[in-house]
Amino acid sequence: MTVMWARLEADVNVNLRRGAWYRVLRLSAREAVLEVNREPLPVERSYLRFANHPPRAWTVVPAPQHSSRFPISWGESYAVCPSCRERAPLLEGHPTGQRCQRCNGYFTIDWDEAYLRTA
Repeated sequence: MTVMWARLEADVNVNLRRGAWYRVLRLSAREAVLEVNREPLPVERSYLRFANHPPRAWTVVPAPQHSSRFPISWGESYAVCPSCRERAPLLEGHPTGQRCQRCNGYFTIDWDEAYLRTA
């Protein structure tokens, strides 16, 4: 079986980190079962985007509108590491890449992707 990946593509709270990719364990007509923290988590398929492999670039995610835990100093958006799913503030100056403080990987930043943004 080919390994598939999925990430949240809707602004809903289903215990997934926005912008992070998760391995798909099973698919049915209505839901996908994802591996989240080594545990299976069923998620409605319509909330997800699927890929044959996760991208290798930071995803730029809009800051949550109503979260008391989100650091205001991070500004209007933050980045999600493609390797370990760590969230991080974006570096100033619109850099082409940055290093993850958690996994130490260096990845480009996908500034052109319109993740969870409405036109």
